[in-house]
Amino acid sequence: MAEEKAKVEAEETAAAVEVKEEVQTQQDPQEFLENFDWDKYEEGIEKVEDSKLSEFEKLVEENFVDTADEEVVEGKVVHMTDREAIIDINAKSEGVISLNEFRYNPDLKVGDKVEVLIDIREDKTGQLVLSHRKARTIMAWDRVNAAHDKEEIVQGFVKCRTKGGMIVDVFGIEAFLPGSQIDVKPIRDYDQYVGKTMEFKVVKINHEFKNVVVSHKALIEADIEEQKKEIIGQLEKGQVLEGVVKNVTSYGVFIDLGGVDGLIHITDLSWSRINHPNEVVELDQKLNVVILDFDDNKSRIQLGLKQLEKHPWDALGDEIKIGDKVKGKVVVIADYGAFIEVAEGVEGLIHVSEMSWSTHLRSAQDFVKVGDEVEAVVLTLDREDRKMSLGIKQLTPDPWTDITSKYPVGSRHKGIVRNFTNFGVFVEMEEGIDGLIYISDLSWTKKIKHPSEFVTVGDTLEVEVLELDVEGRKLSLGHKQTTENPWDKYADEFAEGTIHKAAISEVVDKGATINFNEDIVGFVPSRHMEKEDGKKLGKGEEVDFKIIEFNKDFKRVVASHTAIFREQEERNISAARRKAAASAEETKTTFGDANAQLQALKDKMEADSKKK
Repeated sequence: MAEEKAKVEAEETAAAVEVKEEVQTQQDPQEFLENFDWDKYEEGIEKVEDSKLSEFEKLVEENFVDTADEEVVEGKVVHMTDREAIIDINAKSEGVISLNEFRYNPDLKVGDKVEVLIDIREDKTGQLVLSHRKARTIMAWDRVNAAHDKEEIVQGFVKCRTKGGMIVDVFGIEAFLPGSQIDVKPIRDYDQYVGKTMEFKVVKINHEFKNVVVSHKALIEADIEEQKKEIIGQLEKGQVLEGVVKNVTSYGVFIDLGGVDGLIHITDLSWSRINHPNEVVELDQKLNVVILDFDDNKSRIQLGLKQLEKHPWDALGDEIKIGDKVKGKVVVIADYGAFIEVAEGVEGLIHVSEMSWSTHLRSAQDFVKVGDEVEAVVLTLDREDRKMSLGIKQLTPDPWTDITSKYPVGSRHKGIVRNFTNFGVFVEMEEGIDGLIYISDLSWTKKIKHPSEFVTVGDTLEVEVLELDVEGRKLSLGHKQTTENPWDKYADEFAEGTIHKAAISEVVDKGATINFNEDIVGFVPSRHMEKEDGKKLGKGEEVDFKIIEFNKDFKRVVASHTAIFREQEERNISAARRKAAASAEETKTTFGDANAQLQALKDKMEADSKKK
């Protein structure tokens, strides 16, 4: 046993010496690694000195990458097929990447160095899994962040349009280019930028959602700002500049003066009234404009176009004067009137009150509409203030000219109710002639609180002319005067002292009302509501009433129930008084006769006594 053990030790020593000599003779580390017998080393047959193991670890560290997952390393294309590229990253094995990940680089060839991400060190088949797309994305984010922080200019490829802007490929990342950041001018055709490589500036990064926003406009704004400062410094009121129509809105036109924008308000485009600026200018049109005004820092510039032409009022002929008839087109309508263009840039106002002789102020739309050709009479003309007032009604005779012959006092006519107020009704006799019916002249019998209780707008009423004021152009009418006054016949029927039977219709604070008929409503004061038994009359009680007051002018009827039985009482009292007086007189006569008889008897006795 001892001999065998010694033999084994001798063999191991010899083998170690042999390995040592072999390693010493090898100068190439790569060759050493290729010839090293790992199986013997793992089984313990091969012994390696510590110095040699340290040297081996150093060689591994220098020549092999640390293939940690999710790490970006540089690799070399060692072989290519129709579908794949074989990448060497100095790992235990080589990785395979689909050529789809290199579509952006159709010139890829063997020997090119590329960045790859180690997805998996070793899959189930022992294959090293790499990704160039992921590596490119990671590196792109680093480059994008660096470009944003350093405000560097980057190159990007415009891939396609999207809602609100464009999609741009920057370092392999899809960035968003808003439509407002493409150029300093509004963009009307986005498709012209698709497929172009342009310079951009990274203006915003959202790390949470991995969003990148780029701008091409930001690159040219600096140059424009310098140009703008130079132009602004030279601006003066009244200066004429050439500009290009940049944008057209409903309220005006924006003009590019070479980096500086100015606004021509719609009212400063043409001396004639226009509905929209596109009637005068169009996009990208070059034209001369005049500077009208600007603010202190000249950031808002007001421009004018019509000011470059002579004012139409200055060219208006002297032949036009007050009283002349002119023709023109309705260009604007307001509630108070219509503007008529009698010459290019020269307008006159026809107030609604000058459109008709009628005193009812209606809207101008009731008479004319935009585009109508109308004839009018010049009423006022102020060339200095450039104002002109016109009239249409003056083309027809004034209906009040022969009003006295048409509508004499006492004549009866028919009119249409046009309007009413709290105090009366306005009736149109004909176009331009209106009359007023006061509320008291609507009905003989009805107590009307508001005209709407009696008539409605549009009704035809028969009227009688009560008064006529030609100078004041006032016509007073009456409707009740066209019928007989029923109060004339009621004056006898309901004369004071007459008695009528009726029921209490309503009890009020100071008395009650009774309806004698459809026209006559009487009033019973509280003191006249007392019954014979001393109680008060109540609603609905039907008794006799005596008329104690009748006034047809004020339509006032006052009745009394108490007066009926109190009058009888007074008659009874008077009769009793008369009877009592008669009885007293009779008694007085009887006593007088007795006294006479006694006096005669006394006288006779005295005479008889003297005879004796």
